Amino acid sequence: MSHQPLPPIAPLLELARAAGKEILSVYESDFAVQHKDDDSPLTQADLASHNTIVNGLAALTPEIPVLSEESAQIPFEERQTWERYWLVDPLDGTREFVKRNGEFTVNIALVEGDKTPLGVVYAPVLGLMYYGRAGDGAFKQYDGKPVEPIHATTTAQKPLRVVGSRSHRGASLDAFLAQVGEHELVSMGSSLKLCLVADGTADIYPRLGPTSEWDTAAAQAVVEQAGGRVTTTDMQGLRYNTKESLLNPHFLVFGDLSADWTRFLT
Repeated sequence: MSHQPLPPIAPLLELARAAGKEILSVYESDFAVQHKDDDSPLTQADLASHNTIVNGLAALTPEIPVLSEESAQIPFEERQTWERYWLVDPLDGTREFVKRNGEFTVNIALVEGDKTPLGVVYAPVLGLMYYGRAGDGAFKQYDGKPVEPIHATTTAQKPLRVVGSRSHRGASLDAFLAQVGEHELVSMGSSLKLCLVADGTADIYPRLGPTSEWDTAAAQAVVEQAGGRVTTTDMQGLRYNTKESLLNPHFLVFGDLSADWTRFLT
């Protein structure tokens, strides 16, 4: 485990905004969505964001390797030797991008060992930045507005406010909600779902479907610095770079650490 100081946050916020600008130039064009076509706007937006972030990180911290969704084929034999690395999703929320609902993000996280002490999540259409850095806490900021410290809700509300996926709702979430009983469902896309728990807008986000490590790392840092937790369904902390596969297990995101969230799992 590395004991080097964490990189400063300000240049990372600038980098996320610069990547967001690249994405917006594609998003605001009259794009046609061509699935499985390398010239699709999604690929253009992904790659423009990826290049901006990777080049920016190489300039800021040349000694720290980068794993991006767009360059994920780095073998585990190499990855497992890394004490710390940047884990990036240049455009999280493909379906939200295509639907033009604005709920997609740029995710930049620092992984140290198997944990994420620093993360930045930026939603360029919403002009909304979330970030967390170990020792500093968690914050959100709308473009041009003051920074606000954020905190997860420490006592879950009644009825329970449950975050659900905007585009990936399935039978497993329905089963969870049936166990919960009375609730309010807060729908959202991309890694913003975790951030809703971090800022106290929601009590619990059960993710009972597939995600990859780059989908969650940045927002997990925000949640944890806001006092919440991201755990597997057996209440172990969600960890990074521990195995060949970059897929996450199912997980729960919550602020009330005293609640037994597993009682809602079927």
